[in-house]
Amino acid sequence: MVNQLIAPYGGTLVNLIDPVQGEALKQEALSLTSLELDWQQQCELEMLMAGAYSPLTGFMTRAQCARVEAEQQLDDGTFWPLPVTLASRQKAAAELKPGGRVALRDGEGFMLAVLSVSDVWQDGDRWCLGGAVEGVALPPHPDFVSLRATPAELRALFGRRGWRRVVAWQARQPMHRAQFEFCLKSAIENDANLLLHPQAGGDITDAPDYFGLVRSCLAIRERFPAASTQLSLLPTPPCEASARALLLRAIVARNYGCSLLIAGGEHQPDGDCRRGEDLVQPDLKLPVTALADAIGVKLIAYPRMVYVEDRAEYLPESEAPPGARLLTLSGAEFKRRMQAGLKIPDWYSFPEVLSELHRQNPPRERQGFTVFFTGLSGAGKSTLARALAARLMEMGGRCVTLLDGDIVRRHLSSELGFSKAHRDINVRRIGFVASEITKNRGIAICAPIAPYRQTRRDVRAMIEAVGGFVEIHVATPIQTCESRDRKGLYAKARAGLIPEFTGVSDPYEVPEKPELAIDTTNLGIDEAVQQILLKLEHEGYLR
Repeated sequence: MVNQLIAPYGGTLVNLIDPVQGEALKQEALSLTSLELDWQQQCELEMLMAGAYSPLTGFMTRAQCARVEAEQQLDDGTFWPLPVTLASRQKAAAELKPGGRVALRDGEGFMLAVLSVSDVWQDGDRWCLGGAVEGVALPPHPDFVSLRATPAELRALFGRRGWRRVVAWQARQPMHRAQFEFCLKSAIENDANLLLHPQAGGDITDAPDYFGLVRSCLAIRERFPAASTQLSLLPTPPCEASARALLLRAIVARNYGCSLLIAGGEHQPDGDCRRGEDLVQPDLKLPVTALADAIGVKLIAYPRMVYVEDRAEYLPESEAPPGARLLTLSGAEFKRRMQAGLKIPDWYSFPEVLSELHRQNPPRERQGFTVFFTGLSGAGKSTLARALAARLMEMGGRCVTLLDGDIVRRHLSSELGFSKAHRDINVRRIGFVASEITKNRGIAICAPIAPYRQTRRDVRAMIEAVGGFVEIHVATPIQTCESRDRKGLYAKARAGLIPEFTGVSDPYEVPEKPELAIDTTNLGIDEAVQQILLKLEHEGYLR
């Protein structure tokens, strides 16, 4: 009926948590193999158990994944756009067999669910598990507790408020004036209420960016009409923008009680899916609009919005009056201005939103950052790192921490040897400590050899999520390094006395795009440090 809230996808809202069976499952789990889930896996499990992925009742088997990839169908022929799987690199996963049962826990051992394993297969270095899920409890969230509601809870709330038609805005990035005005317009034109449903799947240590997103939503919420707007968090993990991902979001929106979904509106500077208009084009491989209609959710494509100065409002570019002065600000330019502490036009965003974003991501001169030296043994990394640390301490303003190789080995990694695996662990430990320093607005100066590209990429990603990262390749040739070798390490390595020695019996993978490369062969320490300081000033980290 028209005056009824839309039914869940598949007709019934799944709830995989049975309070009656919870204690029995906990007792059974004491004798079961356990798998520890990372935060992204916990997000997927929460979506399953709470019914956001209705009608799914577990993780897909290999055959089910293949059918979804090839035909976009579940076993009963129901449309489904993307596989929902559980993959693990843990040794325990490789030892599981079909017919077994495994306890799913968070990092602290908190019991979440039991998986009845019906399929196990290998995909690269991961083991994938499929089977039915019996839930014990949703992952615990110590943050924004009052903003978290399951599909059943939101549906009940909509029912109490008399809502029958709801449009969802599943924000992945903060909302500015264009998105604000488009959401209001969409709700009014479709005679619907509005659910602000920011994608807040994250982790307070590994992926804390969602805190800024949620705070910005809280700030802008007061501008929406309270009687027709609801704010709630969506615990989905982040994913690439694509037509299939959009269709999965449509299913999720329906399960939360929404019959309309705004597609797009993100600040993506490039790619094929920058706006909702891009996602619903008829030339895509999937007939997105028709499939969304079959799901039962109307897609509202977010267009290219422009600010019409003469009318002091945002309009789709196609609706702008001829000859009117149109203003736009790209996502890249907005980011540049934020990093540089430059003014953001009043027509672009609201002061309370910008205030929250500045708190989360201050201008670069007030951000924490890491200077990450990498190079061969004897290249001059430690000398440069110490000299740079001293100069930054002279300047003052921020705490400076030196994470030199010998210091780290003594205080953080004393139990590790020098095998490839142990050196990798050592560098990742340095990266984690540096990320914590950076997150808290300090300066970390690291000087490991760090010979492997992938490890350096992972460390960069970890640190750039919370602040700045400046990689400096101390590109001193190996001949110079050997001539400086006071400990005779190179000679011992060439004699076969030191195995897996970087540059001799183990490779050094040269950085692809370091922020700065320095050869100390004919360069004095003061000159080299001055180059580094100039680079930091140029990048905006120092004034």
